[in-house]
Amino acid sequence: MRRLPTGEPVWDLVFDENGVLASPAAGGFLDEVAAEGVTDLFVFSHGWGNSVDQARGLYGEMFPMIRDAGSGAANLGTVGFAGVFWPSLWFPPTPATPPTAVAAPQAGGGAVAGPDAGTAAVSGADIAESLAEGFADPAQRQAVTEIGRLIDEAEAAVGTGETDAAKEQRLVRIHALLQSLVPPPAPHGEFEDSGETALLLDADPRTAYQATAEAFGSAPPGSSTQGLGDWFHNAVNGAKDALRVLSFSVMKARAGDIGRAGLGPLLAALHGRAPALRVHLVGHSFGARLVSFALAGVGAPADSPVASLLLIQGAFSHWSFAHAQDNPFGSAGALNAVADRVHGPLVSTHTVHDWAVGVWYPKASFLARQDSEAEAAGRWGGMGADGYQAVAPAEDRLMPAAGGGDYGFVPGTFYRVNAAAVINDVAGQPFAGAHSDIRKPQVAALAVAAAGAHA
Repeated sequence: MRRLPTGEPVWDLVFDENGVLASPAAGGFLDEVAAEGVTDLFVFSHGWGNSVDQARGLYGEMFPMIRDAGSGAANLGTVGFAGVFWPSLWFPPTPATPPTAVAAPQAGGGAVAGPDAGTAAVSGADIAESLAEGFADPAQRQAVTEIGRLIDEAEAAVGTGETDAAKEQRLVRIHALLQSLVPPPAPHGEFEDSGETALLLDADPRTAYQATAEAFGSAPPGSSTQGLGDWFHNAVNGAKDALRVLSFSVMKARAGDIGRAGLGPLLAALHGRAPALRVHLVGHSFGARLVSFALAGVGAPADSPVASLLLIQGAFSHWSFAHAQDNPFGSAGALNAVADRVHGPLVSTHTVHDWAVGVWYPKASFLARQDSEAEAAGRWGGMGADGYQAVAPAEDRLMPAAGGGDYGFVPGTFYRVNAAAVINDVAGQPFAGAHSDIRKPQVAALAVAAAGAHA
């Protein structure tokens, strides 16, 4: 345990990729929280990247801001903080083309080129080096490294006159290794949140990789269906994009597993040790998925200490809490049955300036190719793009640029908070946009507003 300069206790909860709490010892953590007399514990999970330093930096800025925002709040008592550390994956930086020109057709009816993720500019070795750090299993690390090597070999073979049969064999070898890394199916029927596995499990990498390259902008529009350009060059670029989709899939699945198997049971044990304690879950990006799936691991509503849920630019399906009636997948969302584990409001932010969730997230799932691209953003959209969908009761709110304000939150209601006036800095982030522009007093104030509306 450590402390903020103002004295509030802070715990670092370190989980491995299977959801095992590596440190601190669970019993010691429970004892310390009880001994500190904490009544309101903010539990925050980071998202993108696997750097401990980056996560610590996020918490180092947000915890004091939450503390300041909550100072004197009538419905908060003795405050403590816990930062979740988990081995997320991330792709190396790429020179993406921002999605600024996708809004309308060109004059004369020509199609507007979609945004480009910039994946073609990085080597297979660069991608593998970045992704391998997120796997603890040496065999998985080796598989990622081998995929990177094979991609670079294939790229070197472009334009050499190699036969189509030899080219296809290269893609088959890459795809077999990629498939060995695909997470197992989710155990709770998360049908609305698994579109990207259609690419990863496709039996025809020649076609699938060309379609992937087109979706992510590393091949021209129509190339996969009209045979435009060098099919093998497009497919090699698509193999790089497929590794991006793999990282997305592994990170998403891992966040859910850690929440369900790791954080959820720990919270239930915390409730048993300190029944009066209120826990306020806060998650960013895939960390929003982690804290949400903790609800599935916390047990019955009576075993849950969760008093509020705040999802900041969540990178998971906006249908996850949906009821079946209005869900395009025809079944209730994976978390629909556990929303009652939250004894206060369920809040999610969204902003049009988040390109990671608003643009690239649905493209990864759109590769299921079951919908037109116009339908993809709705069917495969992420929480950070427009908030909870097909939930009740639900209300919309605006995050004021000046901060403060009374959100009027009440327990048991889903709130979609439009944060475009605050989470809007896209400078220097051509791929993610404002996805991580969250270190703001207004966001801290939102966390406090949600926490203060407990039952």
